[in-house]
Amino acid sequence: MSATGELLAFAGAAHQLPEAVRADAVRLLGDTLAVGAAGVSAPGSDAILTAARAMGNDAEARLIGTAERLPAPGAAFVNGYRIHCLEWDAVHEPAVVHAMSVVTAALGAAIDRKGGCDPEDVLVALAIGVDVASGLGIAADSALSFFRPATAGVIGAALAVARIDGAPLEHALGLAYSSAAGTMQAHVEGSMTLPFQVANAARAAVTASDLAKAGFTAPLDPLEGPFGYFKLIDQGDLSRYTRDLGQVWRIAEISTKPFPSGRASHAALGALQALAGQGVERIELACPPLIHGLVGRPYKPDMTPAYARLCLPFLAALMLTDGRIDPRRFTAENFADPALAALAGKVALVADGNADPNALFPQELRVTAGGTTQTIAVPHTLGSPDAPLSPDQRQAKLDFARELAPAGHDPRLFSDPLTYFTDPT
Repeated sequence: MSATGELLAFAGAAHQLPEAVRADAVRLLGDTLAVGAAGVSAPGSDAILTAARAMGNDAEARLIGTAERLPAPGAAFVNGYRIHCLEWDAVHEPAVVHAMSVVTAALGAAIDRKGGCDPEDVLVALAIGVDVASGLGIAADSALSFFRPATAGVIGAALAVARIDGAPLEHALGLAYSSAAGTMQAHVEGSMTLPFQVANAARAAVTASDLAKAGFTAPLDPLEGPFGYFKLIDQGDLSRYTRDLGQVWRIAEISTKPFPSGRASHAALGALQALAGQGVERIELACPPLIHGLVGRPYKPDMTPAYARLCLPFLAALMLTDGRIDPRRFTAENFADPALAALAGKVALVADGNADPNALFPQELRVTAGGTTQTIAVPHTLGSPDAPLSPDQRQAKLDFARELAPAGHDPRLFSDPLTYFTDPT
C-alpha cells in the first residue's frame, strides 16, 4: 500500500483514543475555542465577517464568541480567522503547523450543520485531522515557502469533516489538495492576510467534503503524484509520517501558546517574563535561521498589528515593560511610544547557522543588566510538551481570553468546551 493509501486507511478506520490523548484533545479544543473568542474584535475581523455574510444567510453554523450563524463554509471562514488572528493558537512545533486551527474551524461548522454529533466521534475526527495536518509537516524537509498551517491544514481538516459527513475520503483529500493555498509572503510582510489564509483553508475544507459527498471526483494521487503536495508545496517523504500512524497520536505533541504572538518569539519571551522591570541594557538571542527569519524583523513605528505580533524586538519591549503580551497594546500609539522603541532597540537576534531549515532550537539568550551579562539556555519553549503550561498558567490564559472575548458569548465555550462544540442547541 502506498503512503497515501495508508493515510486514507487511518483517516477512515475506527479508533478509540487512549485516555491521555483524549484528555489532550479536550484541553486543546478548549484552548482553541478560547483564543477564537478572544479574536472576535481583532483587526480585519469586520471585513472577514462582511465577506462571509455574502456567502449566504442560511443559519447553519455558529460563529465562535458571538450569537450569529452563517452557512457552514462561511462560519468556518470566520472562525478560522478568529482562531488564528491573534497568533495565540496551538502549534505542532516540529511540523511548523498550527494544526488545531483549520481543523477546529471546519469541523465545528460541519458539526453544527448536522445539528450536533457524538462527542467521542468528534474527538476522534479532531485527532485524525490534527494528525494528518501535523504529519504533512513532519514529512517535509524543505523550508517554508507556502504557508504550511493552511496548505497542510486544509487537508487534515477536509478529512476530519468528510469523516463526520460520510463523504468519500479519497475525493475529499484530492479536492482539499486542489484547494490548497497560502504563501509565506503574508508572513514576511506582516499582513492580516496571514490569518485569512487559515480562514480560507477552513472554508475550502468544508467545500471539499461537500463536493466529494455530492459525487464530484478529484485527483487520486494528490500527495505523492508527479504534481502532488510533495512535489509542488513541500519536499519530503510521506512515509516518514505514515509509518507511525495510529502508534503516535500527533495531537499529544501539540504546544499551547502562552502569549498572543508568533510562536517563534515564545522561547525568548518566556525567559524574559521574569526580568520585567529590571532595567535590562542589552538582549541578544542566538537562534536558528528559521527563528531569525520569522521574528527577527526590525521594529518600525508605523508597523501593523500583524507585523508587531511577529517582531521580537517590540514583543520583548512589551514583555519587559508589562510582564505580559496584551493584544490591546498593538496600536499606532504604542508603536510610536519612544520608551518602547528605545527598549526594542536593545534587542538583537543572531542566526546560529543551523543547517535544518525547520529547526526551532537550540536558542540561547544573553541578557545584560547592571553591567553584568547572564546567559540563559532555552531548551524548550514554554507551552510545549517538554515544558507544559502549569494548571495556573493555563487558567490565566483562559481568563485573559475570556476578558478579551465579547460579552454575551455562550458560557459553555469556556466552562464546557466539548459540549459547546458538539451540541449547537
